[in-house]
Amino acid sequence: MLFMKILQSIYLFLFFSSVSFGDERPNIIFIFADDWGWGDLGCHGHPYVKTPNIDRLAEEGTDFHRFSVASGVCSPSRTAVMTGHFPARYSIDGHFAWVPSNQKRNMPDWLNPQAPLLTRFLQEAGYATAHYGKWHLANDMIPDSPLPSAYGIDEYGAFNCAGPQMFVHDDVKMAIPFIERSHELGKPFFINLWMHEPHTPFHVDPKLLNKFSDLDEPDAIYAATLYHADLRIGELLNALDRIGLADNTLVIFSSDNGPARSVAAAPLALTYDSATGLGYGIGAAKGITGGRRKYKGSLMEGGIGVPFIARWPGKIPAGKVDKSNFLSAVDLLPTFCELGGLTLPVDYRPDGVSQVSALMGKEKGTREKPLFWRMSHGYAMVHKQWKLVSDRKFSTFELFDLVADPLESKDLSKLNNEVTQNLIGMIKDWTKSLPENPSGPVFSSLRAEPAK
Repeated sequence: MLFMKILQSIYLFLFFSSVSFGDERPNIIFIFADDWGWGDLGCHGHPYVKTPNIDRLAEEGTDFHRFSVASGVCSPSRTAVMTGHFPARYSIDGHFAWVPSNQKRNMPDWLNPQAPLLTRFLQEAGYATAHYGKWHLANDMIPDSPLPSAYGIDEYGAFNCAGPQMFVHDDVKMAIPFIERSHELGKPFFINLWMHEPHTPFHVDPKLLNKFSDLDEPDAIYAATLYHADLRIGELLNALDRIGLADNTLVIFSSDNGPARSVAAAPLALTYDSATGLGYGIGAAKGITGGRRKYKGSLMEGGIGVPFIARWPGKIPAGKVDKSNFLSAVDLLPTFCELGGLTLPVDYRPDGVSQVSALMGKEKGTREKPLFWRMSHGYAMVHKQWKLVSDRKFSTFELFDLVADPLESKDLSKLNNEVTQNLIGMIKDWTKSLPENPSGPVFSSLRAEPAK
């Protein structure tokens, strides 16, 4: 009898402990903009772009100035968020395109739905999961690619994927009812809100252009595009207030890579996208990086250093600017899973680390776990304060001290040859761990033959 009473006491303790912890699990909304430059925010000093609602997030949360995504372009950056892995582990070095292009670049045709996935982990832990906006873990031109529902997502409305395409401005319009339904069911929710803005083509509400009538037309189009996205974020924040969920909802704003810019001056012209339709093209791309070098497509900080603002009232310090903690997109999965009370599978090894303590305002200082990047034109690596950027043959490279020089203004490779060679060696060792070819259920039936 005594043994049974002890077992009963242990069971009740564990049960009520889990209930108590479960009740504290935050809702999570991850807003992932597309090509939004670090400098394209009012709170980052943009001279004419207006982002009052994102600025509100910064006022009520923490603005992390040292966050990097896992690629200078879209699909690999998004792969890292979903898997917690460097995208090269899935042979994803560029954006998903038409099948012949994927095959030529030795890429799969979509992210493997059997990979470890943030949304599936959270779904299995009792979260209601949703995805609204851009997908681009496949391409809309590939009709047999898996739908978002194959990735542990309960509800979705998306574009740049198979199936019916949503209108690009419907993201928040769809997210709010999902929030309401999840709340009524008493379930915590996770939402990927992957906004189109400011990727080309720019779909501009003519009424918003009047707000920027003093600017040149390309600048006005760009500003109106970002302002439209910011207004929808405001609608989302107001809905959380109205429903009474703001205090238990983590909201993060970030971007998949740096801003797109034309190599040479481009005229203002309309362009057509198969997923999002007709709009203004690259001639209206006026994004800025806040002094960071280069733009989208680069492994310099202008290409991978993006905004990251996090708000969770009462948990994340309000009005703080964090310039010390170095966060990465591969950290998001372990971070969100820890917040959700999950224990990750024993056979899953994320490339990132949980950054819960950093989010909560506890200084962590120098990052110990290295970060790696691979794109078609080169490699990059960060280890402690050092960043190395190299071509694929290691014939040209640059070394930077990101703590002392976050804008990468001074190449230190000649002054620190030992550090340089050590990092090159680490990159070479890392590449040995990567697959030679994509594998798994990741090929369209439209392929003429398997990837070589």
